[in-house]
Amino acid sequence: MPMKPLTAWFHSRGWRDLLIAIPYAWLVVFFLLPFLIVLAMSFATQTPTAPPFSFGGEHPVMNPRGYLRLIGDPLYLRAFITSLSNAAIATFFCLLIGYPMALALTRVSRSWRNILLMLVILPFWTSFLLRVYAWMGLMGRNSWFNGMLTDAWNFLTPGSWAMQSIPMMHSNFAVILVTVYTYLPFMILPLYASLERLDPLLDEAAMDLGSRPSQVFRDVTLPQSVPGIIAGAMLVFIPAAGEMVIPTLVGNPASPMIGRLISDEFAQVRDWPMASTIAVVLLVLMVGPTMLYSRYQQKAEAAGEEAEGRT
Repeated sequence: MPMKPLTAWFHSRGWRDLLIAIPYAWLVVFFLLPFLIVLAMSFATQTPTAPPFSFGGEHPVMNPRGYLRLIGDPLYLRAFITSLSNAAIATFFCLLIGYPMALALTRVSRSWRNILLMLVILPFWTSFLLRVYAWMGLMGRNSWFNGMLTDAWNFLTPGSWAMQSIPMMHSNFAVILVTVYTYLPFMILPLYASLERLDPLLDEAAMDLGSRPSQVFRDVTLPQSVPGIIAGAMLVFIPAAGEMVIPTLVGNPASPMIGRLISDEFAQVRDWPMASTIAVVLLVLMVGPTMLYSRYQQKAEAAGEEAEGRT
């Protein structure tokens, strides 16, 4: 007796299709549907009800007030510029610090490599809020860290520039410093994964041909590690641009970042349509780099396959 079509499909390719469908279902339930809800909410009208928005009135379908306000109010433009610039600076310093660390991880022995990798991920074993509060204590006016930097500043500068303490808290400097500390492992790990796959024989061949170590790094190691640089930069830049906790605790209230602005619009102002508008625009800005990276990856993989086919 022949099997039913559904049973035949399940035995032939059902498990494979089911496993493939699970991540798509996850994305639909936990990304697409929430995004559509936030997108619809961005076109709603603020009301003194619960929830504080509704559809109807002068704009029964879509109310573009939030998007028009986003363009016309300098507060939101300044918040976007501050968020993107702070995230870009933090990403740059994460790359500047993380690249030598990732490269060093590939040059040590296996036993030391495992220990050093554990030290890289060790901060994740501590509460994120606890680490931010620790930095708040370090940057305080009466902390030993601030005192040490103040003494160094007073020693290196003229007496007329002397200070009792360096004002670090509630500034963009504090936001960038804590962001670099927090997201540095997200830069190191992709760089390490990219650098570990490189063939050391290429470096040795370049040196045998007369290249200096700096030339080997510039012409051989650095170009091959570009995918790791891009991946690490995205893993740092995207969450740093939307960061809310760090700017709230150590940032300047007069120059808020976009994550804090979204939180304030939701919780304090209770303007959910405006908060949704900001979130949608921020998401669109973050999707752009992600799509560029995916396109770059596809081109790199196609070029690699083509090169392997020629050989």
